[in-house]
Amino acid sequence: MPAERHARYGDRMRSIGVISDTHGLLRASAIAALSPSDLIIHAGDVGRAEILEELAIVASVVAVRGNIDKAALAEKLREREVLELDDVRILVLHDLAELDLDPRQGGFQAVIFGHSHQPSIEWRDGVLYFNPGSAGPRRFRLPVTVGRLTIAQGEVSAKIVNIETEFEKAGASPKRLLRAIVRAAGGRQNVVVGSMSVPR
Repeated sequence: MPAERHARYGDRMRSIGVISDTHGLLRASAIAALSPSDLIIHAGDVGRAEILEELAIVASVVAVRGNIDKAALAEKLREREVLELDDVRILVLHDLAELDLDPRQGGFQAVIFGHSHQPSIEWRDGVLYFNPGSAGPRRFRLPVTVGRLTIAQGEVSAKIVNIETEFEKAGASPKRLLRAIVRAAGGRQNVVVGSMSVPR
């Protein structure tokens, strides 16, 4: 399997959910924060294939392989994904330390990554470097977060969402939220194809 995949999406893409480092745990609050989305990007350390299947109920999913993703899951996921959304080129990888190119020279407007569990939004030479943080088990005193990208008229902006303070609901479960999302979407489903999913 090639280490990298290129995919182009049409001009309808606007609201992108970004999640990383779930480590096998998909919180109800993460699902709520990512709903609705036109696309969900998972920046690696997924932990279980079921995480991607559950996210695919919310929106189409693109995911990359993290260092904990092994065996069958690792076979499905590439090290990098290159996306074109509304003329915005995005590079997705798990560990920023493995970036071996100049994103600006490569024509990228954004680099999405994870691994450190530390949420960050940084602009360098006109390129957005975006780490949504970790949405999985808490690590040390770091926050539990996901991210949102907004793409409009060829421009990209980013936001960090603390899912503990903004979306935690007592008694809520991922399955209950997923059922509510499916009902709201009129039964629409997405089919995971390798590291991606497509609506049907």
